[in-house]
Amino acid sequence: MTGAALTGASGDDFWIFAYGSLLWAPGFEVAESRPARLEGYHRAFCIKSIVYRGTPARPGLVLGLAPGGRCDGRLYRVVQEAREEVLAYLRRREQVTRVYLERMLPVACPPGGPVRALVFVADPEHPQYAGDLDLETAARMIVGAEGPMGPCRDYLENTWAHLRALEIEDAALEALVAQVHRLA
Repeated sequence: MTGAALTGASGDDFWIFAYGSLLWAPGFEVAESRPARLEGYHRAFCIKSIVYRGTPARPGLVLGLAPGGRCDGRLYRVVQEAREEVLAYLRRREQVTRVYLERMLPVACPPGGPVRALVFVADPEHPQYAGDLDLETAARMIVGAEGPMGPCRDYLENTWAHLRALEIEDAALEALVAQVHRLA
């Protein structure tokens, strides 16, 4: 998808949906942040991390948006002047192995209506897509993995801490954190 194809719903606004590490480390200037909900996808540790939080020999797990359900997160607005720079940054960061599909999707943003936002969803056809792993398998992958960005467990803990700070409930993530704590 080219940068020209990515347009927000309201003229110059460029919105990005954050559901994982973008919540605690966006890496770009956020002009505005709002609570948001994406329908049709759920937050899941479904991506084998072989670059940042693991290695090809010992992959970790990171978040992706898997089909079905809904995901609460944040919408970030980027000023138009920074749009291309932020988009290039996000592609360098998120698309190292092209495991995500870039989509412009409607994201609910109370009190107003939906906003079209850039969303990175997991590509279920990609070799790094782990799918729906059982809790024990996912926890063992997280506990045993480390990459250039640090231990996979730190990624899980940071995400969990920020979701709690934002008062975003995620029962599946909480169960995974508890299982990782039992194994560590």
